[in-house]
Amino acid sequence: MQTLEDPAVTVGQARLARLLLPAGVHAGALPLLVGRALRGFCDGFIAVLLPAYLLALGFAQLAVGLVSSATLIGSALATILVGILGHRYPQRRLLLLAAALMAATGIGFAGLSALWPLLLVAFVGTLNPSSGDVSVFLPLEQARLADSATSEARTALFARYSLTGALSAAIGALAAALPGWLAAQLGVSFLGAMRAMFMLYALTGVALWFLYTRMPEPEPHVASVRTPLGPSRRIVTRLALLFSVDAFAGGLVVNSLLALWLMQRFGLSPGAAGQFFFWSGLLSAGSLLVAVPLARRFGLLNTMVFTHIPSSLCLIAAAFSPSLVATLVFLLARSALSQMDVPTRTAYVMAVVTPPERPAAASLTAVPRSLAAALGPTLAGGLLAMGWVGAPLVACGLLKIAYDLALLGAFRRIKPVD
Repeated sequence: MQTLEDPAVTVGQARLARLLLPAGVHAGALPLLVGRALRGFCDGFIAVLLPAYLLALGFAQLAVGLVSSATLIGSALATILVGILGHRYPQRRLLLLAAALMAATGIGFAGLSALWPLLLVAFVGTLNPSSGDVSVFLPLEQARLADSATSEARTALFARYSLTGALSAAIGALAAALPGWLAAQLGVSFLGAMRAMFMLYALTGVALWFLYTRMPEPEPHVASVRTPLGPSRRIVTRLALLFSVDAFAGGLVVNSLLALWLMQRFGLSPGAAGQFFFWSGLLSAGSLLVAVPLARRFGLLNTMVFTHIPSSLCLIAAAFSPSLVATLVFLLARSALSQMDVPTRTAYVMAVVTPPERPAAASLTAVPRSLAAALGPTLAGGLLAMGWVGAPLVACGLLKIAYDLALLGAFRRIKPVD
């Protein structure tokens, strides 16, 4: 493991690492957290602006679901390739390729107006319509992070990683108000201002490319032990199947569809929706901080399950709420609970497999999640187009509760080994 005293680590990097990273984590993890912050910022405003952008282009609600599904399917297939072939190539090279793809995605969405070309760019690109990270970056960064920390520090590092994404996504959601401000102050069209936001997304991909070029390569003995999934295959397969149920449910209310639901039901503007997602993101970030001490006291699995069920009940209540204020209260309460399972779930997967299997385990648990989640947005978009406005939220809540109970029943006797 690279330490803060290694020659490859500069004095500035060491100081930042001591400030931003948990104890027991080496400085090589710092670029990954910075990159997560940049991507989270873009994900924050893209999730809110995507439905408004597609509606401004003249498409119906179903198109929002189709584009969201295309992004998730493409991410899933890219993650499959990483799981199968990723151990053969340096992780930094794959991250550089992903950053270049992010830049191309932003340029494509900024310059295209027809649905089928947009669907193609969404499929091959890195756009993220959800609150979490579902892109090809995820398994690459998770495996690198797992190698960067001791077993005692791993949960805290994943919580810090998720916290970074949540905070930056919350700030990014506020940036969804920029197109309206640009249209009012500079006289540009609202559509043109939204295209500029996609160019900002592309420029962020360029910034990530330069960031990853400075990321140190892992030590040779670390890179050489990465192998395909082996003795832990049965456990990982069972986890992946259950995670896919959770992901399908989450796909029904990805941020883009939730923003569309708020815009259609209550008439919220993109700027107002962005303010809601800002506060929602802050609460989610706070829940990530609470997850670590809860996991230490009650265990990873119990923390995952018993914080998730109340959040699903809040989502169901929001679907039946008659007023905007009550709906937002229920949704904010959900945000305060729903993300506590994110770092604990990742840490649990990394802990029940052997270290050489971690890249494959990260990929093979992420793939079913992405594939299952990809089905949800199209279904939700169709339900919204048919006027069944509360159905996606109710279905999501019920499925997530079923997932939590099944996960607890199947894994309550299986303890992490690392």
